[in-house]
Amino acid sequence: MEFIKNQLDGYGMSEQTIGYLSNMIMVVFIAVVCILANFIAKKIVLKTIIHIVHNNRYTWDNIILEKKVFHKLSHLVPAIIIYYSASTFLSYQALIEKAALTYMIIVAIAVFNALLNAFDAIYRSYEISKIRPIKGYIQVAKIVLFIVGGIVVISNLIGQNPLIILSGLGALSAVLMLIFKDSILGLVAGVQLSSNDMVRVGDWIEMPKYNADGDVIDITLNTVKVRNFDKTITMIPSYALISDSFKNWRGMQVSGGRRIKRCIYIDTSSISFCTEEMIEEFKKIHFLTEYVTTRLDEINTYNREHQINTESKVNGRQLTNVGVFREYIHQYLRNHPKIHQEMTLIVRQLAPGDNGLPLEIYAFSNDTNWGVYESVQADIFDHIFAVAPTFGLRAFQNPTGHDIANLKEGTQYSRGY
Repeated sequence: MEFIKNQLDGYGMSEQTIGYLSNMIMVVFIAVVCILANFIAKKIVLKTIIHIVHNNRYTWDNIILEKKVFHKLSHLVPAIIIYYSASTFLSYQALIEKAALTYMIIVAIAVFNALLNAFDAIYRSYEISKIRPIKGYIQVAKIVLFIVGGIVVISNLIGQNPLIILSGLGALSAVLMLIFKDSILGLVAGVQLSSNDMVRVGDWIEMPKYNADGDVIDITLNTVKVRNFDKTITMIPSYALISDSFKNWRGMQVSGGRRIKRCIYIDTSSISFCTEEMIEEFKKIHFLTEYVTTRLDEINTYNREHQINTESKVNGRQLTNVGVFREYIHQYLRNHPKIHQEMTLIVRQLAPGDNGLPLEIYAFSNDTNWGVYESVQADIFDHIFAVAPTFGLRAFQNPTGHDIANLKEGTQYSRGY
């Protein structure tokens, strides 16, 4: 500044004019230096860093670069130059220093925020992130960062020690607890969900209270985001997963088997003992040949040993069409390529009722994909309904309009109409 004043003094200008011109020239000079420093930082230093990052074997530094941590850091260079140049302008030194320092604090907050985002992104690239998500903790760190940063900015502008402002916050603690109630509850819930491994990103959960039935796509400090199967999004408060009950289907997905539990209702009037003709037909069925032969030997041996009069089928032991049908379904499932053979497989009778005799299939498909599971289940019951008449059985069905019309038509023919 003195050098500029000495140069201008040789032109015979007044002292006031020299003061104005020297200040203007100094401002322009500092601006040029700042622009030049910013250019060097971004076009040379930053490009060098980018080149180094792109040409090494690590991947985590690419994420830091993607989150623009170094870009934000480059903004500190002009601010530092302005801050240390403030002493040139004695009249405005305090104001310039406060403005430059405030800007540097804001840039530092932005840099740390970008670093937290980068750390979260790096952590998400590992498989453990699905088991132990840390997004909630990152959000807590951001809250603390912004609160502390805001206090430091305010203390810098008013020229007070930050500790004085922090001590004044004690009186506002009750208000802050009320404002951040959901965040505090969410933090506690997040710790419990993570430590107990109750829910992960990618889990299929079902929570009827919130009409949620789908995959977890995000876990944050306050909410768990669920994409339902109808493609709608349900937001569930994190603490609700602790206080309320929900179903997590992860166990099914991990086990590799998905349960099939469905009945076919047999018309009880179609159940009968097997005739010789029926037995001969059953022997021709691949899944039943060995079973029928073995069972007939057992039955004949039993009846002979107990001197049973087999002229009446009521006496002794006999094969029934529904019993053979049940065994056929069991063997059919045992040989089905889409049924998990290491899990429970039962074909059982339930208590008969108004809809006939329920034959329940209790098995597990070996593919947990919803579409494949439904296809397998449908194929199995397509086959069961189709083969039931082969065993002399009828699936129960309440009379329909078609049945009534056929009955009426048959009555009319019988009367000669």
